[in-house]
Amino acid sequence: MVSTQGRKRLVIGNWKMHGSLGANAALLCAVADGAKGLPETGVAVCAPFPYLAQCRELLAGSPVAWGAQDVSAHLQGAYTGEVAAPMLAEFGCGYVLVGHSERRAYHGETDALVVAKAARVLEAGLTPVICMGETLAQREAGETEAVVGAQLDVALDLLHADQLAKVMLAYEPVWAIGTGKTATSEQAQAVHAFLRGRVDARNAAAAKTMPILYGGSVKPGNAAELFAMQDIDGGLIGGASLAAADFLVICGA
Repeated sequence: MVSTQGRKRLVIGNWKMHGSLGANAALLCAVADGAKGLPETGVAVCAPFPYLAQCRELLAGSPVAWGAQDVSAHLQGAYTGEVAAPMLAEFGCGYVLVGHSERRAYHGETDALVVAKAARVLEAGLTPVICMGETLAQREAGETEAVVGAQLDVALDLLHADQLAKVMLAYEPVWAIGTGKTATSEQAQAVHAFLRGRVDARNAAAAKTMPILYGGSVKPGNAAELFAMQDIDGGLIGGASLAAADFLVICGA
């Protein structure tokens, strides 16, 4: 068992493709105010690209960090519609989600592409949150460890030891995203422990400090039980992050 000491506790809200200037302002101000009472928990929001300026403006001086939901694997060039990691860094982003299951499913992102994006994020001095998880069919076939292990192995193979020390992981069972279904705390812990053990076998130092977040229909009612698990260091929160009261309860858990 890898010690929990030295690992950051963090809750990140993933707004997905939601938001408007008016609704965002109320949400961000409420989250920024509520986060002042949570000194031991890191709080962040990952917003759509058009709203990053608003995040920077309204969260300035608050304990809440902000980040992007995706990034290009390229630094610059003829890639219309893409956003490079140095652009996000210049904007003040702290975190970048890479490999979210929706990107993998709807845009055909491969494990290698996901890690290439993570590398660009690291080179820009930001923190990548590498997402991984299995479908319901894969879980029912007993393939969970094989699937998430293969996704993680690409990162372990392609990133240097010093880079791994700056990476965060997010386990998001695809079958529990936006479905109302949630892995039990024991199911989630089992996968988190597997992932940490996989990292530990390659890089013991990184395994001790690498935060692994859980994403999969986390709600105010189940957050405390999930976050009490040995290897769950926080959450990547979807729908519940759009309601300030719910999100802050989850952060407080």
